[in-house]
Amino acid sequence: MRGNKKLQVATRAILALAVVVTAAISGEALIRARLSDSIVNAPSRFYARPILLETGVELDRRRIESTLQRMGYEKVSSGDVGIGEYNLSDRQWTIGRRAFRIADQLDPGGVVVVRLGYGDRVSNIRSPDGSRIRSVALEPEVIRSLHGHMYEDRIPVTLNNAPAHLVEAVLAIEDQRFFEHDGLDPRRVVGAAVANIRARRIVQGASTITQQLAENLFLSHRRSFILKLREVAMARALELRHDKREILEAYLNEVYLGQEGALAIHGVGRASQYFFGKDVSQLTVPESALLAGIIRGPSLYSPFRNPNVATARRNLVLDRMLALQLLSPEAYDEARGAPLGLRSKNRRPRSGRYFVDYVANQLNSDASVGNNHRGLSVFTTLDMDLQLAAEEAVRDGLAELERYYPRLARDSQPLQAALVALDPSTGQVLAMVGGRDYGRSQFNRAVLAHRQPGSSFKPIVALAALTQEGEESATNGRVFTLASVLEDKPLSVQTPAGLWEPDNYDGHFRGPVTLREAIEGSLNVPFARLGMALGPENIVRTAEALGIRNDLNPVLSLALGSSEVTPLQLTQAYNVIAAGGYRADLNSVIGVLDGEGRLTGRREHSGERVFDPAEAYLITSALRGAVERGTGSSLRSLGFRGPVAAKSGTTNNFRDAWFIGYTPTLTVGVWVGFDDGWRMGISGSRAALPIFSQFLVDAEGTYGEDEFTVPSGLEVAEVNRETGLLGGPGCRGETEVFVRGTAPESSCSSRWASTRRYRSSSSATWSTRLAPLLRELERRTTRGSN
Repeated sequence: MRGNKKLQVATRAILALAVVVTAAISGEALIRARLSDSIVNAPSRFYARPILLETGVELDRRRIESTLQRMGYEKVSSGDVGIGEYNLSDRQWTIGRRAFRIADQLDPGGVVVVRLGYGDRVSNIRSPDGSRIRSVALEPEVIRSLHGHMYEDRIPVTLNNAPAHLVEAVLAIEDQRFFEHDGLDPRRVVGAAVANIRARRIVQGASTITQQLAENLFLSHRRSFILKLREVAMARALELRHDKREILEAYLNEVYLGQEGALAIHGVGRASQYFFGKDVSQLTVPESALLAGIIRGPSLYSPFRNPNVATARRNLVLDRMLALQLLSPEAYDEARGAPLGLRSKNRRPRSGRYFVDYVANQLNSDASVGNNHRGLSVFTTLDMDLQLAAEEAVRDGLAELERYYPRLARDSQPLQAALVALDPSTGQVLAMVGGRDYGRSQFNRAVLAHRQPGSSFKPIVALAALTQEGEESATNGRVFTLASVLEDKPLSVQTPAGLWEPDNYDGHFRGPVTLREAIEGSLNVPFARLGMALGPENIVRTAEALGIRNDLNPVLSLALGSSEVTPLQLTQAYNVIAAGGYRADLNSVIGVLDGEGRLTGRREHSGERVFDPAEAYLITSALRGAVERGTGSSLRSLGFRGPVAAKSGTTNNFRDAWFIGYTPTLTVGVWVGFDDGWRMGISGSRAALPIFSQFLVDAEGTYGEDEFTVPSGLEVAEVNRETGLLGGPGCRGETEVFVRGTAPESSCSSRWASTRRYRSSSSATWSTRLAPLLRELERRTTRGSN
């Protein structure tokens, strides 16, 4: 029996020795790569577009203040503003900009004074030294940090960037003889053993900084004899292959210092920003001591969670520094009496995660960036205020739908929504929500969900009609105008797929209607007839010109939105119309810096004009009518009073609900539905419009920000809606807008042949003579619309 026990002990010893040797040999192949990774590589950081304070520009006080509060700035009541504080009075804003680092470039921050003139326009800006400057940017908000598949965040620092008192504090509390030992400190091992025996519990650790680094880089945090031997072997290998400064620098970048949500905070660079809102180079002595003290137990000594315990730990570090003569008595007394100096903990939940995934995928296809996303600083087009408003609108809208329609609350397959907001002039993606809960589903419905658009596709069909030319037309080659009369009566067409009998949403027919009435009332049968007249191929060509790259199925039902598109594609199509026919290329990135601060990727505005501004404005005019008196009219009752052009969409089986629209400065698309296509049973006006409305009010206020620009090349005429001809005695006319030269020449009254039209040759002429007529056009009511 004793022989067996001796054999077992010997076997275990041999195995332990083998493990140690193997660790030293195999670890050598890993050490240089992992150590270099800790020092050089960092997560890529994705930033929202920064707010620029610029002379002559009108600023939104609400947005400035919400941005500062999200980033943890403290509001103060007086003009005596320090770093990380702000005061916004009526005519002067004082902001203590914190220092921030982009790649290896440091913006030192400082207090800036912004003076406002009439209408909240910036009259002048004073820099921290008192000189006048034209512009200054607030520190950009970090949307997200990505480091491969690891949930960790860090900002690399070099020993030259770290203040000496930070290094001294860390060595004082963690490893006083770091520069004397060779990876293992026997004196510390003995001292720790004696202290632990006396206390009858673990009160002191014996691991050196080199051992801690080896454990963090290569090993798990489980405790066992074998792992301890491997830790020692790795530490010795580190000491043999790297000098002390390299090891210490790697340790300062690798050490775990806390948790921000799901992200682990590694390294003193990120920790200094998280706890104090400042760059590591600007840490004070008591702040350095606090960071050093946290290392032993980031949860126990968290100053946010346990400020009293953290203060006691900080003071212990200061005691050690005094004992080692690293601090003078005067500096010690001042540091010990200092407050913790933490930044505000007013942290918002992580936002824009679907958007970051979208940007990361875009970068993968960018040859100038490649697929190595480590250490990049990615400046995106995301507007954080709009993003937060979008997420809130989706969250509130879905909750309201489930409250009113309990059958929509399905646990296994929850109701989903997507929202996209674009800038018409630049094509920039300003906000993106790909679903109700990123944590539960990372599938980005805004970009990847291909769904039938239903009636929200009709403006594309209408644009195809209004730009169509043909020899048979009597209106200067144009086949259709907004006054063209379409038949709304039963239709049956034999197709290869069988008999096609489109119907209106309410089952009623209205007889002859104008194209405008068909758009405003979202009438299916007139659009089916319009699609037949155009031909599906012409509709496909128009959709492609608007940026829809899907393989649309050129069948008759395409006119009613039967081919699938993504929310991003459909919103981009509307964005082109909003921009007056200019198709700005979609872009989500302003610029990319590599880990050394070099510009590796930059996006310039690009695009092309694909439709005449006058043609695009016809669709805008009709979609404004859809809001005033058509299927989008509830938008007004929900609070938005500003200029807006929009269209709802619902598929025949009520599986998909849409609402897409635009103001002069913003294009927004909303989709609501189930991933598995389960039937909702409610329309786009009921499911998607409220989300659109809430977002728009948050984004632009109740009355919007600008008016639509009316291009030249248009004319207005009084047209009889039943005939499509000029009105006259016995056949009343209503105001309609046309591309110049396309209004009807003849009257519906044989006794009255006046060609009463108003043409525009310039913007000034249009503003003075035609704009009032358009306003009247938007106010009039239309029979049969809903």
